[in-house]
Amino acid sequence: MFKTARFEDRAFKPLSIAVIAVSDTRTLETDTGGALLKSLLEADGHSCAGRVVVRDDIQLIRQAVQGFVADPQVDVILTTGGTGFSGRDVTPEAVEPLFDKRMEGFSVLFHQYSATTVGTSSLQSRATAGLIGTTFVFCLPGSRGACRDAWEGILTHQLDYRHKPCNFVELMPRLDER
Repeated sequence: MFKTARFEDRAFKPLSIAVIAVSDTRTLETDTGGALLKSLLEADGHSCAGRVVVRDDIQLIRQAVQGFVADPQVDVILTTGGTGFSGRDVTPEAVEPLFDKRMEGFSVLFHQYSATTVGTSSLQSRATAGLIGTTFVFCLPGSRGACRDAWEGILTHQLDYRHKPCNFVELMPRLDER
């Protein structure tokens, strides 16, 4: 669906990516969305900096995100779950106030790509992304299908230094410029 190309003369640069599953019912053993993201990012050559499950609670979600942001080894955080419309879905409310810069385009692209797999049901997601300090944060829905859509349709490309015409990896050295 989206045009992808690579700089063939560039070497792959693996990133350190943390995964946070947001759920009142899942555990690390039963979290299928987070497990899938870990599998996909590792299959692409990145490393998983950590994987946790936290309840649908604004303070707990913020604490987990801020803990990974504070780790200078973590380049990217992926959250999965809590982006819907139920009363307990609070991931955007927890994370968006932490953003130094919002990435509105991620939500747009996610919905465009997701619509090709789930149709109008894509509207039921409040997927969001942004930058906290020098750490990219992507908040994804909790379903395996949505996690796969986000990774395969967007993140695998934007988190690959070889992707052209541009990607997030080549921006990383400049994120703390003032």
